[in-house]
Amino acid sequence: MPEIRIESLRKAYGDHSIIEGLDLTMADGEFTVLVGPSGCGKSTTLRMIAGLETCSGGAILIDGRDVTRLEPKERDLAMVFQDYALYPHMNVAKNMSFALRLARYPSAEIERRVRDVAATLDLTPYLDRKPAELSGGQRQRVAMGRALVRDAGTFLFDEPLSNLDAKLRGSMRAELALMSRRIRKNMIYVTHDQVEAMTLGDRIVVMRHGKIMQAGSPEELYRRPANRFVAGFIGSPTMNFLKADLVGEEDRVAVVGQGFRFLLSPERSKSLHASLGRAVDLGVRPSAFEPSEGADALQLPVVLSEYLGAQSVIISELGGARIAIEVNASGPIPIGGTRGFKVAEESLYLFDSKTETSL
Repeated sequence: MPEIRIESLRKAYGDHSIIEGLDLTMADGEFTVLVGPSGCGKSTTLRMIAGLETCSGGAILIDGRDVTRLEPKERDLAMVFQDYALYPHMNVAKNMSFALRLARYPSAEIERRVRDVAATLDLTPYLDRKPAELSGGQRQRVAMGRALVRDAGTFLFDEPLSNLDAKLRGSMRAELALMSRRIRKNMIYVTHDQVEAMTLGDRIVVMRHGKIMQAGSPEELYRRPANRFVAGFIGSPTMNFLKADLVGEEDRVAVVGQGFRFLLSPERSKSLHASLGRAVDLGVRPSAFEPSEGADALQLPVVLSEYLGAQSVIISELGGARIAIEVNASGPIPIGGTRGFKVAEESLYLFDSKTETSL
């Protein structure tokens, strides 16, 4: 299982820059997820690693070997695309073995590999079927199987679940997670869906405008976002942001905005003393609001209520902005009136309004 290292990688079309000096190392056996909004450069990065796009600058090294100018077939990679790209006239077994037959592998070796991979992906009963006779999820598994039979050192996935419905995506996510643990190969996975990133990745790389905003474990990105963009991108429902100021109160710091005031502990106040008077964006996750009847509770109106079964998402207003509040609920919450909530200090995230970096 090779280490993949990207050094100062660039991609531009004329004067239009897509990737700007990307540096990233993907360790042996790691499931790395590149995530970000459309146009952030994640698929372009993956295609450059695969050799399907030329690099405008920088280098791609696999186990210390510079593969930047090598053809895709010389990189020991296998790729699964968003489109299944199966041959409609071939059955599952022939679709999976096509690359091996093209490379003139012995028939016995081809049969063994197809049989082993089909068993791993629960495709054994479908080996004689044509793609038209399969469901969407089964076709996607065949596309994955076609990559797996090659036994490459690294597998690349370019939004492979985006064509599936919500229920099937959930089951395929679980299958992918189990598969990655069984075959123990390097995997690089591109998606715009942060839920896929959180559930699949050993490490998540959040991209924006061709740059890496933060890389780390799912827990690290969720609990310690480096900037406002990562905080707002990771987590569902998304984080609420409120305009506020840092105000000094004797030896402590308070976060003050329209309709709210949070007095911070002496320890946290000490670290923020140099930022007094600064405008900040206060981030609060919807799950951080706890029902409270205390005198200091925030009294928030129930503008809209979305009943999800075990939970409800309340749409309310605070600080001149719409916010989402996630609560456990045995039934739908009536619209209208107000409800009291508190937020623990450790659930308050502060970001500089100008630089968007975490304070």
